[in-house]
Amino acid sequence: MDLDFKKGKGLIPAIIQDAHSDKVLMLGYMNREALEITKKSAKVTFYSRSQKKLWTKGETSGNYLHVREIREDCDADTLLIRVVPDGPVCHTGDDTCFGDTNPDFARFLEELERIISDRKSNPSSASYTNSLFEKGTAHIARKVGEEALEVMIEALAGRQDLLKEEIADLLYHLLVLMADRLISLNDINLILKNRHQV
Repeated sequence: MDLDFKKGKGLIPAIIQDAHSDKVLMLGYMNREALEITKKSAKVTFYSRSQKKLWTKGETSGNYLHVREIREDCDADTLLIRVVPDGPVCHTGDDTCFGDTNPDFARFLEELERIISDRKSNPSSASYTNSLFEKGTAHIARKVGEEALEVMIEALAGRQDLLKEEIADLLYHLLVLMADRLISLNDINLILKNRHQV
């Protein structure tokens, strides 16, 4: 389907959504050139109606919007662009242009999942993650068990700072085990959602 730029006099609205949290971050406008640049660079570029020129979101702040998916609506006159933002999106410093907070915890877990998967596909001898994959599933599973035990010890000892560190270690090793066994965060998320509905 061809996009209908005529309806908006050469511009179409682009709704920007966080690819991980699903929060709507902002609304901007694109002409054909802005859309082409966005596709090629994988960073969102808009057309400024007030300044009458193209601008890449993040070019001054460093908070780029990294494109994960571009979809058009049923009338082909609006875009939904799913992104991973580098930081706050609004010029006011807020996470979104609508005053919402957009916590990055889940977003970073998904980014870490992507990095671990990349390490598996593109091994590096200097990578601790790769050393785990090379040692195999049994070794990775033992590391998860060790980290779980350390979490239990620190929880019972009441050492809050050490407990946080051990929980982080456990989450990391769980993500490595999941990648090793071809299980995604989304797989686990769906199970948790289904359980919650019961």
